[in-house]
Amino acid sequence: MKVKQYRTHVVAETADLAAHTAVTLSGWVHRRRDLGSLVFIDLRDRSGIVQLVFDAERGTPADVLNLAGSLRNEYVITVSGTVEPRDPAAVNPKIATGRIEVVVAGLEILNAAKTPPFFIQDNLDVEEPLRLKYRYLDLRRPSMQRMLQIRHQVGKVFRDYLDKHGFLEVETPVLTRSTPEGARDYLVPSRVHPGEFYALPQSPQLFKQLLMVSGVERYFQFARCFRDEDLRADRQPEFTQLDIEQSFIPLPEFQAMMEEMMQLAFREVLGVDIPTPFRRMPYREAMERYGSDKPDLRYGLPLVDVSGEVAETEFRVFREALANGGVVKAICAPGCAGYSRKQVDELVQFVQPYGLKGLASIAVQGDECKSSIAKFFTSEQLRALAASAGANDGDLVLIAAADRKTVNAALGALRQQLARALDLIPEGTFEFVWITDFPLLSYDEEQGRFVAEHHPFTMPRVEDLPLLDSNPGAVRAQAYDLVLNGFELGGGSMRIYQRDVQEKMFSVLGFSREQAYEQFGYLLDAFEYGTPPHGGIAFGIDRLVMIMGNGKSLRDCIAFPKTSSGTDLLMDAPAPVTQEQLDTLHLILRKTEPSAPLV
Repeated sequence: MKVKQYRTHVVAETADLAAHTAVTLSGWVHRRRDLGSLVFIDLRDRSGIVQLVFDAERGTPADVLNLAGSLRNEYVITVSGTVEPRDPAAVNPKIATGRIEVVVAGLEILNAAKTPPFFIQDNLDVEEPLRLKYRYLDLRRPSMQRMLQIRHQVGKVFRDYLDKHGFLEVETPVLTRSTPEGARDYLVPSRVHPGEFYALPQSPQLFKQLLMVSGVERYFQFARCFRDEDLRADRQPEFTQLDIEQSFIPLPEFQAMMEEMMQLAFREVLGVDIPTPFRRMPYREAMERYGSDKPDLRYGLPLVDVSGEVAETEFRVFREALANGGVVKAICAPGCAGYSRKQVDELVQFVQPYGLKGLASIAVQGDECKSSIAKFFTSEQLRALAASAGANDGDLVLIAAADRKTVNAALGALRQQLARALDLIPEGTFEFVWITDFPLLSYDEEQGRFVAEHHPFTMPRVEDLPLLDSNPGAVRAQAYDLVLNGFELGGGSMRIYQRDVQEKMFSVLGFSREQAYEQFGYLLDAFEYGTPPHGGIAFGIDRLVMIMGNGKSLRDCIAFPKTSSGTDLLMDAPAPVTQEQLDTLHLILRKTEPSAPLV
């Protein structure tokens, strides 16, 4: 039978309604049980699931009961009926509406549905390519709906907070100029200007600095950004960042404001209270202690420098590493003293792709230390070495020797691997840390020049400015990353705002005066018209939502993501275009062999 309206309530609201309350609900058939004279339907909408009962003995008309027998999963229906308490023995504590059910008097099938390629429920072993091909079905799953809800709520909290603090939301162009620094640009050919191209923005960096020159003083936007780079679980070719810039503010005050905003988001969205101020950690400490500039601080397992303890060793690997200016470091694997030779070999194999040839080990078992390097050390030396690494009875110490960069990278990765394997990462814990004092520049051996660690517009530490001429690699940046649970949540800096400093920076990066002006002349000119000191940050919204929603990858928190090879399986993109379109854009394609599809 036809009903007069689609809904009086959403499903979740029925949990709090009084018995015998009349309701009209609409949604999808989530599950059905047909007992002939009695039909149970789980009705799902965005807010939740409720049980519908079609029962002639409780007033369901015969034609409605017959129509209910034709329902299948994912049919779209509208029902009218009354909310009734469930029998105590039938209460379902797994759902919010588990204490009530709706006895149906009216039913309309709004649309039938084919059998979907997978069940619309969580915790299913479904291959991701199939989920992405039928993304509109995948998004119906409760966990995906929750991700979209978290994303919306986080955005609203941020927007309201920034509005309250005097920030203006300003949009910047999506079609802009290609710049040589950073990742590869996505290019857009111009029809009007043959042979010339726009670039999609990797970030609004230059525009937000120009907005500071413009006197906006406090700016933000939820900016769409594009980078043509190799992808992984926490990267997408197009992503969203919350871009923030502010003039006339000291760094500590700006960081405190960002902490307050994050604290508010976690409280409002997850009901989690995040203590402030966040921890501060210099870049060098992060690299030396955790082997990463985005350390996960939810667990320990620090890297310990034991170079001093082994300085007089006869063990050739240690001796040669130290003689070549390298380092010897250890990490303690708690409770792993009983590892077999095979298990230790698997750890060695894990670190080899990072450049290490092997690992030495010490197993602490009571007063005895069993070690692969025992013949080079006395028992007392082995115990002292294990103690320096923080080992107790039952622990396994793993030791690496090589150049500092290789050791830090390898043991940093091993630290994360051990934490996962030993189940040391607590659930529902959020550990924020500011990483500070980054190097301004790093030397690229392939290019034979210095490159910017963040971007060319980062302000050096004032006391390090003289080093730009004498020792550029030693200059520290006024840059900072906000790290959460081992992920870089956002990166920012105080910006260069004086023309002479910006020109010096370009010069150190290998730009001639002509090249600098050709690429960034508009910025250099703008700096001559009274530019205030300013700085800001950009937060990765996709990554933040992934962490807050306990997702496994960025694809879990983006409505319509790309695969790891940058393809859209739903829309079948990228795809060829017609010759007419190419002619309009004055483009000629070079013929290449078609590549195998990647997922």
